[in-house]
Amino acid sequence: MTPAALGALLALLPLASMLQSPAGTQWGGQAPEPTEPALHRLSHYLLAHYQKGTRPVQDWRTTTNVAIDLMVYAILSVDEKNQVLTTYIWYRQHWTDEFLRWDPARFDNLTQISLPAESIWVPDILINEFVDVGKSPHVPYVYVGHHGEVQNLKPIQVMTACSLDIYNFPFDVQNCSLTFTSWLHHIRDINLSLWRQPELVKFDRSVFMNQGEWELLYVLSRFQEFSVKSSDSYAEMKFYVVIRRRPLFYTVSLLLPSIFLMVMDIVGFYLPPNSGERVSFKITLLLGYSVFLIIVSDTLPATAVGTPLIGIYFVVCMALLVISLTETILIVRLVHKQDLQPHVPEWVKRLLLERATILLCIRDRKKFTQSRIQNLDISRQVENNDSTAKLNRYGCEDPRECEASGSSRSTPAFAGQEEGSPLMHGVLREITAIRQFLEKREEFRDIAREWLQVGYVLDVLLFRAYLAAVLAYSITLGTLWSVWRDA
Repeated sequence: MTPAALGALLALLPLASMLQSPAGTQWGGQAPEPTEPALHRLSHYLLAHYQKGTRPVQDWRTTTNVAIDLMVYAILSVDEKNQVLTTYIWYRQHWTDEFLRWDPARFDNLTQISLPAESIWVPDILINEFVDVGKSPHVPYVYVGHHGEVQNLKPIQVMTACSLDIYNFPFDVQNCSLTFTSWLHHIRDINLSLWRQPELVKFDRSVFMNQGEWELLYVLSRFQEFSVKSSDSYAEMKFYVVIRRRPLFYTVSLLLPSIFLMVMDIVGFYLPPNSGERVSFKITLLLGYSVFLIIVSDTLPATAVGTPLIGIYFVVCMALLVISLTETILIVRLVHKQDLQPHVPEWVKRLLLERATILLCIRDRKKFTQSRIQNLDISRQVENNDSTAKLNRYGCEDPRECEASGSSRSTPAFAGQEEGSPLMHGVLREITAIRQFLEKREEFRDIAREWLQVGYVLDVLLFRAYLAAVLAYSITLGTLWSVWRDA
C-alpha cells in the first residue's frame, strides 16, 4: 500500500467510529447512564461478596442484638391427653447486619429492599417447647434497611408441650410458655430483647380470632439468662400465653342435665313412702343417669395425672342417687308387712317419735300419721272383710258390742234352758274367739301404726339430711366454679 492510500485510510477511521455509535448520540457527547434497575444493582451490590455462614459483625466482640415479638392469631387445639397446645402466631424478629448497608443516593434513593432469607445470615432462634413441626407457610424473603436493619416477619403454627391443669374443667385457665432462645450462640454472641413494650404485648388482641372455644386473656413476657452445668450463659425470651375456656357449651350439655336429674330425685321423696312407685321411680333415675354418664364420657378431658372436678361431681351425684334408692328401700321395708314385725323398741320410740319429731318440727304428729295410714286401714279392711263377716255374725265392729249383743240375744232364746247346757257353752266359745280375733287384729293395727309412724319420721329425717348434703355439695361446687370463672 502506498503512503497516500494509508493516509486516506487513517483519515476515515474517526468517521467510522461515529457511524457505529448508538442512535440519538451526538458527536462529542458523554457515555450514556447504565440502564440496569436499581433493585438489581443493589441486590448484586449487597450479595456479591456476602458470607452468610458467619455472624455479620465487623468486630467479633460485637454482640448481635435480636429483638423479637409475637402476636397470637388463633388457638387451634388443646390436647389434654398428650399435653400439647397448638397455636398460630405472627412472629417478628429484628437485628442489624453490618454487611448489608448502602448509600441510598447511589441507588436511586432506595432505602429498603427484600432479599431471600436463604442468602443472608439468620439467627438460630428456636422455641424450646417445640414437639412437632406445624403446617406453617414458608416466607422466603426478609426486609433489609439501608442502615443494615433486617426484619424477618413470618406466621408460625406452633405445637408446643404445655402442662395443662384440667382440675377446674370446664372453668379452667391454662398458662403455656413459649421460650425463644438461640440454640447455639452464647449471650455474648447473640442477645435477645423485646421489640415492643411489655404492656403493649400483654393486652394485644388486635389479630386474635376470638370466636373459638378458648379466650385469650393476656400474654406476659420475661427475659432471663440460663446456663447448663456452669457453662456460658444463654439468653432467652419467655412469652406466657394465658387462655381461658368458654364454659357455656359444657354447662348446657353436662351440668344442666345432671342438675335436672338430681332435682327430680329430690322431688321423688314426696311420693308416699308406703307406695312402691317411689322405688321404681328412683331406679329409673339411676338408670337414666348411668346412660347420661356413658354419653358424656367422651366429652370429658382424659389425662393420666388427674381427674377434673366435674368427673368427681358426676361420681358423687351417682353415689347420692344410690344412697337415695337405699333409703327408699329401707323406708318401704318398714311400712310394709308390719303384721310380721314385733313392737317398736322403746329406744326407737324415744329417739324417733319423741326427740326426732321435735328436731324436725313435726308437732301434730298423730293427726298427720292417721292421714298417712288411712289408705292402709282401708286396704286391710277390704282384705279382712270376708273373714270378719264369717266370724262376726252380729255385724259388730267393737268386740264389747258383739259380746253384749250376743249375750242379750242369746238370753231370751236360751232362758228356759239350764246353765250348763252344751249349746250355751258353744256360743260362749264362739263369742270369745271372735273377741280374741278382733283384739289380735287391733293389736296388729297398733303395731302397723307404730312402724308406719317410725317410717314416716325416718323418711323425713333422711330426706332432710339428703337435701342438706345435696345443697352443701352444690353450693361448694358453685362457689368454686364462680371463683375460677371470675379469676
